[in-house]
Amino acid sequence: MKRKPKKQKSIILRLLILGVCAYMTVTLGSLWNVLSDSKNERDTLKEQYNQEINDIEELKSMLESDSDEKIIEKAARERLGYIYSDEQIFIDISGN
Repeated sequence: MKRKPKKQKSIILRLLILGVCAYMTVTLGSLWNVLSDSKNERDTLKEQYNQEINDIEELKSMLESDSDEKIIEKAARERLGYIYSDEQIFIDISGN
């Protein structure tokens, strides 16, 4: 009975397979980070969208109530920075 000689497995093939696996792992990790960043950005955009919807609803209710005084007062406060003479404004300079 003759034994077949064992074929030597190529070390180059093993290194190539190891390199491909390492590349795939690094690529997967970077894609995972991109996905996480995209989810955070999506959540931020959803919050901004909901805030805009609330602002639109508030403006619609002001228009439907036929109260021009409220619209004028809001515009004067937000755009022009006007306040009543007996009001005090506090500005938070801490940055938090």
